[in-house]
Order: sequence, then structure tokens, then C-alpha cells
Amino acid sequence: MKLQYVNKALALAIAGLAIAPVWAQGMDMSGMNMPGMETPAASASTPADHPTSPTKAPPKSGDMGGMNMSGMNMQGMEGTSSHASKSASTLSPKPSTVPHDMKGMDMPGMQMQGMGTATQPTTNGKMQGMQDATLSQPRSADAYSDGYTLTTGPSIPPGVKPPRLADQENFGSVLVDRLERAYTRDGNWTAYDVQAWFGRDFNRLMIKAEGDASQGRLQDARTELLWDHAIAAFWDTQVGVRHDNGSGPDRNWLAFGVQGLAPYWFDVEATGYLGNEGRSALRLATSYDLLITQRVVLQPRIEANLYGKDDPARQIGSGLSDATAALRLRYEFTRQFAPYVGVEWSGKFGRSADFARIAGEKTRQTAVVAGLRFWF
Repeated sequence: MKLQYVNKALALAIAGLAIAPVWAQGMDMSGMNMPGMETPAASASTPADHPTSPTKAPPKSGDMGGMNMSGMNMQGMEGTSSHASKSASTLSPKPSTVPHDMKGMDMPGMQMQGMGTATQPTTNGKMQGMQDATLSQPRSADAYSDGYTLTTGPSIPPGVKPPRLADQENFGSVLVDRLERAYTRDGNWTAYDVQAWFGRDFNRLMIKAEGDASQGRLQDARTELLWDHAIAAFWDTQVGVRHDNGSGPDRNWLAFGVQGLAPYWFDVEATGYLGNEGRSALRLATSYDLLITQRVVLQPRIEANLYGKDDPARQIGSGLSDATAALRLRYEFTRQFAPYVGVEWSGKFGRSADFARIAGEKTRQTAVVAGLRFWF
């Protein structure tokens, strides 16, 4: 009977030792001090003089709750039993899916001051406060180019110019927005509105020209030479000079303004002018392309001119001098070539209308127009 109890106790001890490596994998026992616990000797000895009391088997594998190990002495435990050898050979450490429940375990002689488990967060002094430099600051391409730049490198021998990229090239374009013939009851005339530019994406030299001619004579013309600079994705600033000629004396102005695409796809031009003798002017123009189909486009357009003071020699009065509203329908054979027809209403106001009446001219008129719009 004593030997049977000893064998049971030995089997339980070996089972505990078998699962101990699995439990120890998640436990840091570097600082563990267990002065009250005696480990088994290297060689087996004779059976103990006093029998050990029978103990109950744990209800679950790895569950050691309620076990009292305060008086356990394993020095005299015999390990030559065939039953113990069989248990030791068959019980190999395997990953356990059952959590090791050790609550209630009574180990009064064991000191576990430095004991830590794997579930506690590991502290690494080298990683505290560490930040990735590539996330805190933008990456510089020059730092990875080995000293190469856009103008230097082994493929560019001395004295050879570097290759030019697309945004370094100069381009040019000409837009003839209106080249038309206008028909009224009182007479006909030819009108033009042209823009041409040469330069790069951000800086260009631009020429604007608008006017009309009748009976072989230039009636009214406005020509501007501007430096165009892009300030946003759809907006340019323009600074330059303007020259007026035609009927009356010529006038010269300093010009400054903006041109671009407003929200909802409105083309907008707003330019202010300063002339000699305290003259000032403001020109506003806007248009909108309404695509009826991919080739048929209806374009409404409004233009107005305002002046700061009277200029009787050119029949110009202060305030709102003249305004034009037009509606043109064009058919685009290609985007670069489109004939059109339309109607245009124009009028003079204020002092400008008074000057026109004195000269025997009409202040309001409606014209039917036909012309071409093209660019290259």
C-alpha cells in the first residue's frame, strides 16, 4: 500500500515536471528564490520511511489549484518504478490549449519577488520614444542621388548641355476666337478677337488684339502686349501695355489683370488700365461653352468697358461706356476648327451715348454674325 501511494505521488510529480517547460516558456523566473523547496537528488534512494498521504488527481491538465506543496520532500522518492518510467516516457511536453490555472496554489516557502510572466509588457529602453526619421521628415531625392543633379552626372560630359525636359521647353499657340462678319440694316463690318502666346507653363509672352473694320477703315482697335504668369491651376496674372488706335487719337495704357477659368467653367478676363492725363479704365469679359453635343457648342458672351473720365476725342464718357452681349452657335469639325453663326447686341451708355448722338450714330444695334473660330 505504501508503495502504491509512493507511485501515485511520483507519477503526479513527473507529470508536473513534464508540463513545467510549457508553463515556464511564458514565465521569467530569473529572479525567483525558493529556499523552502527541495529538489530531487540526482540518484534514486531507498523508499521514504513515512508514507505520503494520498492526493487527488488534478481535475484538468495543468490545473494545480488547491495543491499544498509546503511539506513535500522529494529526496527519498524512488524513480525506478516501471509505472513511473512509462509515465516519463509517454508524457512529453506538448502545447497545451488549456490555460494553466494556478489560482489557489499554496506555496508558502517559495519567494517569487522577481518572477514575471510573458503576458506582462516587455520594456526595452532602446525602443522607448524612438521615431522613424523617414516619417517625421520628407524624403529628399538629393540624399539618394550620390551627388548627381539635373545638370551634372557621368552621362553629361563637361561642355555638353543637359537634356531639356518638357517643362523647360518653350511653346506657342494662336487662338482666333472670333473672325466674323457682322450684318445690320445700317451697314456691315468685320470683327476679330485674337490671342497669341509664346513661353513655358508658368511664364509667357502674350498678345491680345480686338477690333473691327468697316469700308476698308479700322474703326476701333485695342492691342495689348502682356507678360502672363501662372499663379494657380486655372488662373494667370497679366501685366503689360495697351495701345488703342482707329477713329480719334491713339491712346496708350499700362495694363494689369487676371485671366482664367472660374468655378462652373466660366472663362473670365478682368483687366485694369492706367493712362496719361489721369485716365483709367476697366475691361470685363466672360463666356461659357455649353456643349449641346460633342461637336455642337453654344457660347454666350458678355463684355463691358468702364472709364474713369471723359475722352470726347474718342467719344468715350466716364462710367459704363459700352457693353456687348452675344450668343454664338458653332460646329467643331475638329477642336481646332469650328465655323459659327450667332447674334450680337451692343449699346453705349451715359456720356458715351451722348457723344454718339451728337455724331449722328445709333446707341443701340443688333447684328447677325457668321465667322470662324480656330487655333493652332
